[in-house]
Amino acid sequence: MSTYIFSSESVGEGHPDKVADTISDAILDACLAQDKTSRVACETFVKSNIVVVGGEITTNAKVDYEKVIRDAVRGIGYTNNDDIFHADTLFINNYLTGQSPDIAQGVDAKKARGKKHAEQGAGDQGIMFGYASNETKELMPAPVMYAHLLGRELTKVRKAGKLAKWLRPDAKSQVSVEYVNGKPTRIVNVVISTQHAASVEHPEIEKFCIELIKRVLPKKMLTKKTEYLINPTGKFVIGGPQGDSGLTGRKIIVDTYGGMGRHGGGAFSGKDPSKVDRSAAYMGRWVAKNVVAAGLADKCEIQFAYAIGHPLPVSVHIDTFGTGNHSDAAILAAVLKVFSFKPADIIKQLDLLRPIYSKSTNYGHFGKTDSDLTWERTDKVEALIKAIK
Repeated sequence: MSTYIFSSESVGEGHPDKVADTISDAILDACLAQDKTSRVACETFVKSNIVVVGGEITTNAKVDYEKVIRDAVRGIGYTNNDDIFHADTLFINNYLTGQSPDIAQGVDAKKARGKKHAEQGAGDQGIMFGYASNETKELMPAPVMYAHLLGRELTKVRKAGKLAKWLRPDAKSQVSVEYVNGKPTRIVNVVISTQHAASVEHPEIEKFCIELIKRVLPKKMLTKKTEYLINPTGKFVIGGPQGDSGLTGRKIIVDTYGGMGRHGGGAFSGKDPSKVDRSAAYMGRWVAKNVVAAGLADKCEIQFAYAIGHPLPVSVHIDTFGTGNHSDAAILAAVLKVFSFKPADIIKQLDLLRPIYSKSTNYGHFGKTDSDLTWERTDKVEALIKAIK
């Protein structure tokens, strides 16, 4: 019998790094809403009462970046007068410039000097991974899925404003799951650290959070031995950008599979779909999820890689970790029949030239049921089953 414990974390939208991600994706959506051909690579830095945005944007959209930023921060909930980081009073520094024409010619679907084809190419070189597992109904690894569920519920309660009015935007959750012979069997411990008003005492926070955990997480996974660690430092009043700096793309493991599936290293937020760091990672999730949904394997990880400006992946690899009902080679052959990995085809297949990215920013880019997040569809199950016969 093989037994081990695996832990994953999630962070709330008020976490400094997620504040940065939220602003970057809000700017991306604002551009795409007016011009679907917008090329956006927006990075954000937040600290104290300052927001710095930089990067490269080429678009015909007329965007009031200051308004987009303040609205994004307001939407998170940074409107408390006892917090230095406030939507109405923060200072904004804008260092956005146009995209390099050298990159643009590699991505554009037209001929250019030195370019050996007229197709749309990848916006950069890099490796991307997609992953799925039948551990949860969302076909996600259990530890990260449970951590996200807690974060979403904390935010839901906070924004409803009816209960726990002392809740503040910055928060973290972490769930440790025991696996026996590769299957999740019980939750060993749960950690919640949530920012709060100075007026509330720790016992009230602890009682509220434990009740929330028991309401949200699967009852069959919680036992009498499950340990609950709530605000372990005892106090979390100063949080968000006042307490720590935040950067776009620093929570890439939270964004993906909680460490259960590998990561190619590229961040998602603030990037339009011509950037394969984002679009190809979504493609990988779509492929892996359909493989598992089709019953071809209990777990599936796909890796593929690109060269900048080149229209085809330079490699595609599948690993089912010994859980496949067919060989990995047979599953890969079926995948290549059903899916196209060209950057232009990824954008078309997943309908990515839409202002949908703010829906993906927080509580994981994967495992959500929103119909706009097309990479979560399982619409290729029948095609895969047919292709592998």
